Amino acid sequence: MKRVLDVGQCRPDHGAIRQLLEKQFGAEVVQAHDARETLDKLRGAAFDLVLINRKLDADYTDGLDILKQIKSDPVLAATPVMLVTNYPEYQAEAIAAGAEPGFGKSEYGKPETRERLKKILG
Repeated sequence: MKRVLDVGQCRPDHGAIRQLLEKQFGAEVVQAHDARETLDKLRGAAFDLVLINRKLDADYTDGLDILKQIKSDPVLAATPVMLVTNYPEYQAEAIAAGAEPGFGKSEYGKPETRERLKKILG
């Protein structure tokens, strides 16, 4: 079973993401709320994908900061990460920092979102 760490989503968005990933890919979805919890969970167990909200629900910090921490850690850097945002300029910034192309909250049901996820969780 594939495992996904979902970071910084509010309860409704986490539920929608969890439903998508469980239904489409049979993945287990674990939630984290901030940078420390994210890094602790990544160091404590294997994950196939990390999804990070652009602005964390818990404290509205920048999800790109967590992405950069993951990609700068030699042990965690190979873990695929996607940014969850509707804004193309932030997607581009995330990709430049080492992320896979992500998707926005308005794109959960789109075929291209499923294809992006399938490349990792397929």
